[in-house]
Amino acid sequence: FGLPAPDSCYLIFPALPLIDTVGLCSQCPERCSCQWDTATVSCTDAGLHEIPEGIPLETVSLHLERNFIRTIPESAFSELVHLRDLYLSHNHLDSLSTGAMRHLGPGLRLLDLSHNQLRQASREDFGSTRAKTRLYHNPWHCDCSLQELMETLNLEPETVNGIICESSVSLGEHAGQPIVKLLDSGVNFCSLQRKTTDVAMLVTMFVWFFMVIVYVVYYVRQNQAEARRHLEYLKSLPSPKKTPTETDTLSTGF
Repeated sequence: FGLPAPDSCYLIFPALPLIDTVGLCSQCPERCSCQWDTATVSCTDAGLHEIPEGIPLETVSLHLERNFIRTIPESAFSELVHLRDLYLSHNHLDSLSTGAMRHLGPGLRLLDLSHNQLRQASREDFGSTRAKTRLYHNPWHCDCSLQELMETLNLEPETVNGIICESSVSLGEHAGQPIVKLLDSGVNFCSLQRKTTDVAMLVTMFVWFFMVIVYVVYYVRQNQAEARRHLEYLKSLPSPKKTPTETDTLSTGF
């Protein structure tokens, strides 16, 4: 299992040849410490802004809490097939790449995403993970996607009431309330979202229709005004005077 630089490398098996221990130490990610006996990688409070590279493939427990990580790439954990516990709390996560958690192995037991800046998430982001999940202390926007996610994930019972709606599709009506209690009381964000979408479509169609009517009225009035001006111009023109030749011709004709 990978270990960090010698100043933080915990050599649990001192009988190993020196060359082997140096090889193990070189595999631990920068700013992290690795513990061989528990297959734990600890990058807690390491000032990280992204998921570190070079995480040992044998990692069972990965601590990334208390950093400045803002997003998780889709393939960040795809090779960590032995991962059981993933701690990402107290970061600046505000979004998850589509399928970011989809590659986590079926053996994952705990996924901690609490104390971040997550507002939206969907089932596609998490795939089929059955890990006990912590989502509390995030500024959630409660909508149909979050409702479907809540119905899918294995949420930690002790913290589920901490998943609070900071905003919702019902224009703030449910702000400040736990989404679990709202769902238990019969609130259906999917239905509300459809109604909101229908209303928005009707308003859009009405505005479009109104603009068309205004344009037609304006166009007709402009044409009428132009026609009146042209008619007035024609009326203002002097009548043509008959020349002497024309007068003689008329007289001769009679």
